This record gives sequence, C-alpha cells and structure tokens, in this order.
Amino acid sequence: DVSPVVAGLIGATVLVVSVSVTVFVWTCCHQQAEKKHKTPPYKFIHMLKGISIYPETLSNKKKINRIRRDKNGTPKETGRGNLLVDAAESGLIGSDKAPDAPNAVPHVDQLPIKVDYGDELSPDQSLTPGGSKTSSPSSPGDDVTLGELTFSVDYNFPKKALVVTIQEAHGLPVMDEHTQSSDPYIKMTILPDKRHRVKTRVLRKTLDPVFDETFTFYGIPYSQLQDLVLHFLVLSFDRFSRDDVIGEVMVPLAGVDPSTGKVQLTREILKRNIQKCISRGELQVSLSYQPVAQRMTVVVLKARHLPKMDITGLSDPYVKVNVYYGRKRIAKKKTHVKKCTLNPVFNESFIYDIPVDLLPDISIEFLVIDFDRTTKNEVVGRLILGAHSITAGGVEHWREVCENPRKPVAKWHSLSEY
Repeated sequence: DVSPVVAGLIGATVLVVSVSVTVFVWTCCHQQAEKKHKTPPYKFIHMLKGISIYPETLSNKKKINRIRRDKNGTPKETGRGNLLVDAAESGLIGSDKAPDAPNAVPHVDQLPIKVDYGDELSPDQSLTPGGSKTSSPSSPGDDVTLGELTFSVDYNFPKKALVVTIQEAHGLPVMDEHTQSSDPYIKMTILPDKRHRVKTRVLRKTLDPVFDETFTFYGIPYSQLQDLVLHFLVLSFDRFSRDDVIGEVMVPLAGVDPSTGKVQLTREILKRNIQKCISRGELQVSLSYQPVAQRMTVVVLKARHLPKMDITGLSDPYVKVNVYYGRKRIAKKKTHVKKCTLNPVFNESFIYDIPVDLLPDISIEFLVIDFDRTTKNEVVGRLILGAHSITAGGVEHWREVCENPRKPVAKWHSLSEY
C-alpha cells in the first residue's frame, strides 16, 4: 500500500547509508594496514625498561598516583609522578641564604610586587606558596663529589639509528636537606646541532638512581658519529622552585666505536660549565630603578647574532622575562614574536613595584625563545641579572643600576646556554 515515491525515498536512504558505512569501514581498515607497515615519523623511540613507548604517550597528562603523608601522618594522594616531567628545567645557578628565623623569608603571595605592563598576574602565573628553599650543605661545588653516570652507546646499521641507554648513576650529592636525598633525572642532547633533546623520568628520593631507559635516534649516518658529542645534564627535580643542576657529562663520540656492538661507559659527573664555546648571540637590555616610587623598569631593547633555529636559516624569537625573589618566581611576562630574523628589535618595557629592602634578593631572568607553530618552542639563550647573576658583566650591570637610581643603564650581554 506504500506509494512509489515513499518507497523510492526509503530505498535511496538505505542505499546511501549502506555505501557510507562500507566506505568508512574500508577507510579505517586501510589506515590500520598502512600504520603496520609504516615507519613511525618520530625522531626517537623511548624504551622504558625494555618496553617501546612512543613520545605522545609520555605527555605530562599521564600521571602516577602516589601516596604521601603530611606532617601529621595522614595519607595524602598526589599525582606528581609524571612519566615525563615537561615542566622540569635547569635551575638558577647560585645558592640561597638560609633564613635565620622562621619569618626571615616573606610569604610569596605577600610580596608587594606586581606587573604594571598589561594585566595583573593571574593565579597560575604565581608560584605555589611555600617556604623558601635553602641550599644543601652538599650542593655541587669544587670540593664535593658529584657521582658517576653509567650508560651505553650502540648503532643500528639497518635503520641508521644511534641507540643510547641511560642505565644508572651512583653517588649523587644530597640536594634536599629535608629528606637528605635527591629527585634526580637526566636531560640528554646530541651536540652540536641540538636537534635531539630527550629526558628520563624523575626518580624520587634516591642518590643511586637506576633509569634503564633507551633512546633511539633515527637518521644519523654512521660517518657523522665522529663529529657528535653526547651531553648529559643531571638535575634534581623540585616542586616549588627551579630544578637544581647537579652536574654534566660530555662524551665525544670520536673516541667511541659502536660498530662491533654495544659500548658501555662510565663517566664522572662534573660541575656544569656555564660558559659554552657555541655562541648563543647577544641581548641588549636596560634597567632603571626609581627609589621614591620603588619601581624597577625593565626594557628589552634588541638582540643580535642569534643562532639559526629554523630550516630557512632564520628564527622567530621572543623574550620571556621572569622575576625571582630568592629562588621563587614571582612574575613573568613576554615580548611579541619577531618573525624571520636573527637580529630582532623589541623595544618593550615592563614595570615592577619592588621595595628597596627586597632588591638584594631580586633576580631578573631573560630567556630568548624561538617560536614554532608546529613543535615545542626552543630556548635559544639565557641571561640573568641580579642576585643570581653568573657573569661578570651581569654583576656589573646590576651594581650600576643600584648605585645610579633614576638613571636607565643599557648594556649588551652574551647569552648563555639554558
């Protein structure tokens, strides 16, 4: 009894749905078949204790719930155990002064410091409140043993891949005086191009960590191995401030021959050499302090001779300005991105309200960063002025600013490696 028009519409609908489902199923099966026979488009494959893990599975969203206890012994669940801690970065060089009394260091959110450029600091831009960290008596120094690092180097000829396994470290110094231990992890870079940057997971409360993590770097011809250098940076993770740099290990592959099989090496961890032979460019900044208004004006003027970071031989740089009180970051701001240039001109100013009595503990960090729309932004170089300045020029610049109030002092500074 159904009319021919209705029957035709129903038949056409059924036909369209059937064809759509068939095309969708065929497309999914075809993509799955291609993935099985296609080489992963990654720079490296991360192997954790013999299990292949691709980089996207190691995001900081994947956490391990750990049970911690507070001072009263009550169990407390936390999710700080990231497999890959992207927020872990190398720490400011220098040690903090231990407070002589419980109230020697002001609370972070009580500091009368605000940004007068743009909008105010948002809650996520400020540091988590907490006591100031004091330097450990065993902090890395000239008279302290920094331990040893054991790793292995191998080469896969069929895949043209360099295989580096970070096995373990022994005898690391104590970086946390409260637990009398450290939370070590390792960043590894292949010099001089620095195209391959990887890091291990953080191991909690140990001075003899066993990492057992393997990194495979594809696209490295065996003939180029003699020109490469493995750089291992050993750090201790800190939740409330910048991570402590324990030391570094530099291994030129010119003296290593993995052609006959895996080569296992043990190297002593040395104090980090801040002055690198590779030029990172220069940055010109101007500082001026107004003692009456108690304001610090920071002007990022320009940079020059920055290294080439893009395939085009240029960079897209911008400058991130961090203000620290002791080792606590209390403000951060950044300039605009300058496209396709190695000699950018910024001319952007930032104003901070800083009381005179806090000046001796204030540090200003300038990070020159290369902006990338598709991948993670990469730090080009670093400059610190103030209490934690690590260069003679930085110390002199800060001294002139403090001794000449109301006078803008502009200077060029060589950027160091981050």
